[in-house]
Amino acid sequence: MLSRRLLRVKVMQMVYAHHIQGDSDYKIVLSELQHSVAKAHELYMYLLLLPCALRRMAVKKIEIGRQKIRPTKEELNPNTRFIRNRAILELEKNETLSAYVEETGISWFSDEELLRTIFNKLLASDLYKEYMESAEDSFENDRRFLFRYLTHELATYDLIYDYFESSSIYWNDEVQFEMSLAGKTIKLLDGENGQTLELLGVYKDDEDKEFAENLLRKSLAGYEESFGLIKKYSLKWDPERVSLMDTILIDMAIAEMTTMRHLQVKVTLNEYLEISKYYSSEKSHIYINGLLEKIVRQFFEEKRILASQLQ
Repeated sequence: MLSRRLLRVKVMQMVYAHHIQGDSDYKIVLSELQHSVAKAHELYMYLLLLPCALRRMAVKKIEIGRQKIRPTKEELNPNTRFIRNRAILELEKNETLSAYVEETGISWFSDEELLRTIFNKLLASDLYKEYMESAEDSFENDRRFLFRYLTHELATYDLIYDYFESSSIYWNDEVQFEMSLAGKTIKLLDGENGQTLELLGVYKDDEDKEFAENLLRKSLAGYEESFGLIKKYSLKWDPERVSLMDTILIDMAIAEMTTMRHLQVKVTLNEYLEISKYYSSEKSHIYINGLLEKIVRQFFEEKRILASQLQ
């Protein structure tokens, strides 16, 4: 489930690729958008599967220790708190997660060397040591540990970002966001509902799906008009030298303002200005803001933007 901002970014990436590749078939671009959003959902599932994979690795480690010819005292009587973590066991029983794994075949054990590195970093972490030594033995303590691991500890591992970003071009900007969604899911576990807990979907709802697909369609259809408006209002700029990314962001903002009239113009403008700070040049947001303000005034006069959108 992506935020509206990340849905805008996904659309932006598809529109950019469309113009670079010269692909004129909307259905192909739409299919690529749907695939990109589905990949974000896959990342969320991967993060929920990680503690399950780590627990299985911990079980294996304990079994190997006990089978040694001369096991240590600790190996004979290991601390089993982590492998008994009730929140992780709930995830392992979750029907939606299990069905997704069966359908897609995703698994952390496809890269066991990476998993082992992550496992060793977990064992060495202060979070793990504090958890294993804690006097509190409760579901809430188990869940709190798991939440902190997925949203804080894991977020400090550069290798996790490197792995995801090298595994898929669709995961370059979303790892921390999906970690936060995984954390929200952990908070929903209550010790009883793990098997039937409904995990987050690809979209939050049908409205978000419609938002993304409409934004893509309107942005592609309205690009020529948007470029004409850039020519009209770029008095101190050569419109041919305006970056493609800036043109696309202006085009998307226009599409959103004129076709999604339930959204406030201020919100739309702020979203695209923030996106431009990350994906375009250092001063692009200044240029985009100035130009869109002029376009908003024109569209209001032409009644293409409603007064209610400006409140």
